Amino acid sequence: MSKRDYYEVLGVPRTAGEEDIKKAFRRLAMKFHPDRCPDDPTAQDKFKEAKEAYEVLCDGERRALYDRHGHAAFASGGARGGGAGFADTGDMFSDIFADIFGGGGGRSRRGGDLRYLLDLDLEEAVFGCDKTIAVPGIVACEACKGSGSADGRSKTCPTCRGQGRVRMQNGIFSVQQACPQCRGSGRVVETPCAQCHGEGHVERTRKLEVRIPAGVDTGDRIRLGGQGEPGPAGQPAGDLYVEVRVREHALFQRDGDDLYCEVPVRIAQAALGAEIMVPTLDGEVSLSVPPETQSGQQIRMRGRGVRSVRSGHAGDLICHIVVETPVQLTREQRELLEQLDASMRSEGAAQHSPRAQSFLDGVKSLWSRVTS
Repeated sequence: MSKRDYYEVLGVPRTAGEEDIKKAFRRLAMKFHPDRCPDDPTAQDKFKEAKEAYEVLCDGERRALYDRHGHAAFASGGARGGGAGFADTGDMFSDIFADIFGGGGGRSRRGGDLRYLLDLDLEEAVFGCDKTIAVPGIVACEACKGSGSADGRSKTCPTCRGQGRVRMQNGIFSVQQACPQCRGSGRVVETPCAQCHGEGHVERTRKLEVRIPAGVDTGDRIRLGGQGEPGPAGQPAGDLYVEVRVREHALFQRDGDDLYCEVPVRIAQAALGAEIMVPTLDGEVSLSVPPETQSGQQIRMRGRGVRSVRSGHAGDLICHIVVETPVQLTREQRELLEQLDASMRSEGAAQHSPRAQSFLDGVKSLWSRVTS
């Protein structure tokens, strides 16, 4: 299997600068490192591919060779040698592995962010509402106030000697990571809290009130600051992101700030014109159907859509006209329709049914070309 282009692997243009290449590799390394994706059998190969691409593109000389000759420049093993030098990726990988394995070196480390998927009816999303959600997870222990200590006392961690970090060998790289005993704080409790067993947090389902602003749509997120997972040893909590998903509606389809609605009309209403009542999210309103309206025609009602949560601009309601063929006709109704049809045919089909006549003319033209 041929190798992918290194720029394609990292997802950067060929004109990308060094910082853009570093950022791209960091993002992929965080996403595909095998220790973060133990259940993904393809993660290790993707990580190696990204690492190989970064090692070439972050070095000026080897990048120039690659730009001129592609993968052939390193076909004999030059990707790691050949006099082109080897980029100093040690600090880069160390930083990435520190992020992956939870490094912090005693710095303030906030808790993880949480995501909650909230289903809303269209009316709730359009007009806004207040919702109560139940969020399972971990919360700071009230007994020890998140410290994990029964008496509030702690001592220097014997594993890292208060540094908060230990050195770990990961393949050919020697990197630092957060100390597994003190979790990067440099301190350990002397007497663990009986409620949380020294963890500083307990599992609990919390009920939270969420105010949904008017105009939200599927994919919008509402941030609740400090409502995520608690940080280690009393550090700040992460955030909770409530992601909106709007349910399908029986009458309306939403496209951005516009609403679409199918409006059935009778043949006589479409032919003669009529004033009919149509639904909106604010109640029924009158819609003028002009004479000779065809099925599929759209009539736009300005400002009857959704008011944008960002700009405050109101979208439109687009009424999609569907001319409905009558069913279950009585004998009298059938006879009346036959009389109407005969009257229109006697005056010429093209006059009353121009689209049908245009279609028939097209068919005749086609057959004349085929048979000539």
